[in-house]
Amino acid sequence: MRLLRKLTATLACAVILLMAAAFPANAGATDFRKLDTLLNGAVHDSVFPGASLAVIYRGKMVYHKAFGRLTYDPQSAPADTTTIYDAASLTKAVVTTSIAMQLVERDSLDLHAPVSRYRPGFACNGKEHITIEQLMRHTSGLRAHTYFAETCATRDEVLQAIDRDALVSSPGAKTEYSDLNFILLGSIVEQITGKSLAANFHTRFAAPLAMNSTMFTPPLSLAARIAPTGEDGVWRLPRPRPLVNDQNAALLGGISGHAGLFTTTGDLTKMVKMLMNGGEYNGHRYIQAKTVRMFLRKTDAPRALGWDIITPGKSSAGHDFSSNSWGHLGFTGTSIWVDPEKDLAVILLSNRVWPTPENIKIRKFRPLLHDTVVECVEEK
Repeated sequence: MRLLRKLTATLACAVILLMAAAFPANAGATDFRKLDTLLNGAVHDSVFPGASLAVIYRGKMVYHKAFGRLTYDPQSAPADTTTIYDAASLTKAVVTTSIAMQLVERDSLDLHAPVSRYRPGFACNGKEHITIEQLMRHTSGLRAHTYFAETCATRDEVLQAIDRDALVSSPGAKTEYSDLNFILLGSIVEQITGKSLAANFHTRFAAPLAMNSTMFTPPLSLAARIAPTGEDGVWRLPRPRPLVNDQNAALLGGISGHAGLFTTTGDLTKMVKMLMNGGEYNGHRYIQAKTVRMFLRKTDAPRALGWDIITPGKSSAGHDFSSNSWGHLGFTGTSIWVDPEKDLAVILLSNRVWPTPENIKIRKFRPLLHDTVVECVEEK
């Protein structure tokens, strides 16, 4: 009897081994070795000191890894998937636009209303008829950027300077990506709600989505987890560089509609999944599906509402994302691109501006990254 049991056990082991050989553990799994090689090479080539990358495919996070270190110092801490990055202009899309979606569907914000309805002082120098929609599509005619620290010392002074500013083009005449548009939008959100942009985002999205490492003005207690940004030698504020890289965001107290958010790839996957799923996540509806479609749909305009869309032939999303894709970039080396046709999203966080924003190698890297991701998920 004992011998029979041994023979049975031996036979069972043999069957298991044969099955393992026939059906290896990674059978059917996506092979991301090309992506690993690309990211390791980017660190070696100083595209950035380190980065965290998440890939969502068909509703699941199929890839989530970090590479490199927080700085180029070999003694610097390794980057990991919980490293917190300065999201820079991803703030425009992730924070300001998402809140605007909720306000629009609840009739608190009118996309077709003139900005002067919310900021009467804005109605001067040809800006009387600029609409909220034109701010969101970057067709307002406002200048792209201004170093407000040269003339302003407070938040109110910055907003008043934008109110008084002259246009660089006629409203609606062309698309000119502008931080000023979203500084205004952030202040309008605060005016409508009576709460700061940070409080709005935390209550509406970050807390219910359990985005526990996503915030404005992170405390110094988290500094060891935060990837530092540039020491570029042109810091214009009369005080030491704060955590936030953007100088206007720093002047505005670290909380602005155009920049200031800090986050992780793991946290952003929740927000992106919610938008990909028509405003719903884990059984909770954050935004109506028709509102998400309205904001993200492709039109004849070069940009969607608050998000960028594919520019044929020269997109940072590469050559293989569909024409209906939407996304956004951040100056510090961050990006989100979503292809609804492929049901695919790529989220990259890095601190390419360390130690200087003059490092622009990421411009060639981004398209290659997205082409490689598509190659990996479709190569089966």
